[in-house]
Amino acid sequence: MILKALFNFLIFPGFLFMVLFGLFLTWIDRKVTARIQWRKGPPIYQPYADALKLLLKETLVPNGAPKFLFLFSPLLGLVGVIIAGVILLSSQFSFTGDLIVIIYLFALPPIAIIIGGSSSKNPLSAVGASREMTLYFGYELPFLLALLVPVIKSGSIKISQILLYQENFGPILYSLSGVLAFIIALFSVQAKLGFVPFDIPEAEQEIMAGPLLEYSGVSLLFFKLMRAALLFLLPIFLIILFWGGIKTPWVILKFLFILVLLILLKNTNPRLRIDQALKFFWIILGLLGVVAVILAFNRL
Repeated sequence: MILKALFNFLIFPGFLFMVLFGLFLTWIDRKVTARIQWRKGPPIYQPYADALKLLLKETLVPNGAPKFLFLFSPLLGLVGVIIAGVILLSSQFSFTGDLIVIIYLFALPPIAIIIGGSSSKNPLSAVGASREMTLYFGYELPFLLALLVPVIKSGSIKISQILLYQENFGPILYSLSGVLAFIIALFSVQAKLGFVPFDIPEAEQEIMAGPLLEYSGVSLLFFKLMRAALLFLLPIFLIILFWGGIKTPWVILKFLFILVLLILLKNTNPRLRIDQALKFFWIILGLLGVVAVILAFNRL
């Protein structure tokens, strides 16, 4: 039992599978972005070569920075994503309230970035950490409202029950409240991934990567792997909650559809200011979320 749990966490569907597939998805992201900009783009091995380069580089800690917090934060974010992935992809870990646990685990990556940036003893990193915290409070409220829709419709906070409801009554996405909730969740996922137009905390032209500015070597690699694993896991999360689950072959087309949407959103919008992002999430998506919840209560 312990060996199987270790295999699930370290190999499949855990760490090794998620980071390798996530790095492949980052190559698709970079390739599509390059083609949109009329460039050739990197070769398929480039993300793996970049990861190997970081692995071999020295990890530096800034003078005066609390060493434990600085080095622990990227590990915290990566482990949180891996555990969330194991729970989502392994039916044996289904338990009452698992959706709440997933929500908590998805909160760990932004918290890790905030802790890392705050402990870097760099003004630009502190600005980035502050922006990350503000953005998190911005997108989390509409994200939670969107997740309420499948909970209300299925009458359960257990992911297996949400999937069972969709098997019996069709995907939640094929309802009015489901469409609104999916759109809200999609924009929230864009922000969770740090993609344009919500890459405000790391805006390279303004604050030079912000919270990650002082990171190097393995610690920076952990942050990169965390983002790569999220790029794989968050679309899967949307498919499970809104689009009928991942047990049919159609999941590949659904996954590619969501991935392409995220990449297109990234490449067709300018970066927002932090106040604009807050207004967008709290006023526009917040109101849409309330409407979606009311519709879900009325079985629409």
